[in-house]
Amino acid sequence: MADEQQSQPMPVPVDESHIVATYANFCRVTGTPEELIVDFGLNKQVAGTSPETIQLTQRIIVNFFTAKRLAYALQMAVVRHEQAFGQLETDVQKRVVHQQSAKG
Repeated sequence: MADEQQSQPMPVPVDESHIVATYANFCRVTGTPEELIVDFGLNKQVAGTSPETIQLTQRIIVNFFTAKRLAYALQMAVVRHEQAFGQLETDVQKRVVHQQSAKG
């Protein structure tokens, strides 16, 4: 019975009172042998236009254990989303809908 209680995961208290939400549609991952650095920013460019500098606004540094747990959690969230709404296409060129010009 004591073994069963020890195997139950203990909930970790979380304080969200200081959380800041920021939108990002760009990320860059770099790192060292000890940690990963994930930078987030906003890419305002329209596909096919001249490249503009992307302003990075947030940086998260995690160890590889946390990165692996995060990767698994993100993968599960994407799988659930695709099951509900369909396949996500990450190639922007394949998502663009080309309209035929009206001749008349």
